[in-house]
Amino acid sequence: MNAAHAPALTLTAVPGLEVGHDTDPRRPTGCTVVLCREGATAGVDVRGAAPGTRETDLLAPENTVPHIHGLLLSGGSAFGLDAASGVMRWLDEQGHGFAVGPVRVPIVPGAVIFDLLVGDGRVRPTADSGYRACERASSAPVEQGCVGAGAGATVGKLFGPSRAMKGGVGSAALHVGPWVVGALVVCNAIGDVVDPCTGQLIAGARVSPQGLELANTVQTQLSGGAVANALTGGNTTIGVVGCNARLTKSQAKRLAQVGHDGWARSIRPVHTPLDGDTLFALATARVNEEPDMMLLSTLAAEVVALATVQAVRQAQDLRLGEAWWPAARDVIT
Repeated sequence: MNAAHAPALTLTAVPGLEVGHDTDPRRPTGCTVVLCREGATAGVDVRGAAPGTRETDLLAPENTVPHIHGLLLSGGSAFGLDAASGVMRWLDEQGHGFAVGPVRVPIVPGAVIFDLLVGDGRVRPTADSGYRACERASSAPVEQGCVGAGAGATVGKLFGPSRAMKGGVGSAALHVGPWVVGALVVCNAIGDVVDPCTGQLIAGARVSPQGLELANTVQTQLSGGAVANALTGGNTTIGVVGCNARLTKSQAKRLAQVGHDGWARSIRPVHTPLDGDTLFALATARVNEEPDMMLLSTLAAEVVALATVQAVRQAQDLRLGEAWWPAARDVIT
């Protein structure tokens, strides 16, 4: 897939979902919010071994809370989870939340990426960042690239950050019959990104810090190449797959599980001990008929792969002092 054939639809094509970004002007970091003001059934599947998450236990099918009202994806590592407080404050002011007697409690799960080594790591998303992202949220097509939670994202880091490339936010959606399935991905993987439509390696570890030749992380490992400077927890791809179906919490969890297949097709290696790969699923129940889980599962994996490719295709290169993270557009003519 090249830029001319980029997906025309994004996650906001799913009725009931809105997306907003807040990008910090002081350094490349920020947060991205997915709002489902009327509530959405949600599930989650965590497959990386170094996750940073919030409110994921309540999404288990056996647990009580039936819906969530917002979802936070953030930079700043564990510090970035603070941005969810701002999302809760905004939703509370708007009157959204889980009714508990006379009060309402907005339910806002979240996940973070590690971007603290891109610029001044003392600058992190805060509760105010989350609040601003909510104020900017809309059903317009999702802004992609180096914005929001993807502002400081990088990919291809198994051989150290100096040989990495720029990641970012990507989104895509597909419409088949009555079903609309979309995804938003913040790609900050330790692995390389591959276009599954062509098999082409499009972003990842480079042979040298100042060059544009891609090293091919998996092939280098298989050839016995030395791995040095890999940072535990310094990576992670996070995202959400959404649909307009009426799903149970068990079905939403299944959608999150099969959505990871999209990452298996587009990130190599993926789900590593050094990543915290986490995928949420949302169902807005705008179509009331029996869900076609076979088709929805196929669509989920497809849109996650497409959104992951978009995350690096839409990114721009970044220079901070002597550090340089080129983008996929710099490699591919």
